[in-house]
Amino acid sequence: MYDGSQSVDLIHALSVRQDPGTPLNWDDDSSSMIDETVAEIRAMRTHSTSAVAVKATRSLADLLDREYVTVDEFERDLEHNAGVLRRSNPSHAALHNAMREVERSIVGEATSVEDGKQRLEDTIDRVVDDIETAKGEAAANATERIEDGDTLLVHDYSTTVLEAIENAARDGAHLTVYVTEARPRTLGRKTARVLAGIARVDTRMVVDSAMGYALRDCDQVLLGITCMTGGTYYNRIGTFPLVVTARELGVPVTAVGSDAKRIEEFRFENEFRDAVEVMREPVEDVTIENPSYDATPIGMLDTIITDDGIVE
Repeated sequence: MYDGSQSVDLIHALSVRQDPGTPLNWDDDSSSMIDETVAEIRAMRTHSTSAVAVKATRSLADLLDREYVTVDEFERDLEHNAGVLRRSNPSHAALHNAMREVERSIVGEATSVEDGKQRLEDTIDRVVDDIETAKGEAAANATERIEDGDTLLVHDYSTTVLEAIENAARDGAHLTVYVTEARPRTLGRKTARVLAGIARVDTRMVVDSAMGYALRDCDQVLLGITCMTGGTYYNRIGTFPLVVTARELGVPVTAVGSDAKRIEEFRFENEFRDAVEVMREPVEDVTIENPSYDATPIGMLDTIITDDGIVE
């Protein structure tokens, strides 16, 4: 426990000693929602970038239960923890935008600790609602481009893509959907399990290297969006060869996601995962590289669909 009169000195000491990648946690005996969310994001246990942004935003509600003597203490704690969450995956534009929006809405605006907490609670609700609304609107716009009888190919795990397909099937469309495995994390298996539960969707899975085989039967490729910045489309590894192959075969490629994932002045940082995901048994003199994301020129896409509309 700490004496309230020494709180400013304590905060200062913590801010100096604290690893910038570690959440400030006043209760050392228990793990906070922020701690758990950071660990989950780093371990990629949540695969949808929109879901990551929502979970990170909601985890900041931890701060509502903490005691602060001054507004400065509260704002420093908010900035630190928002920064930790943002850095837990620097490739996620939606996460970056959500944390920045929370900070912009509160830091320098609160007149008291109580006012700051109320602003935080209101901002969390607003930001989460904005993310979920944008995701739903993007999916609805993508649904309009799916026709009865279409054969689609999807890659990775995108809740926006899944929602678009589910919408179309619910509206009566009968679809065939090819799913690539999306190795090495095999996220396509998770996608296939979801699709298998949707009526009127014939789900088929292929290994990534069979994309050329599957594409010959496809009407379009439907992909999610991790980030778009500086003329480059970033998405799960395997996206670039998929787009190139689709273009060669004349199959249109559509990327769908919230407009918040299109962001300028953002430095995308690829994540390199553990080599054990690629090869469980190490081999002498072999360096295994395991990047998480591909960079694809935006100009190679045929269509971009967001909550703001459709760009051909």
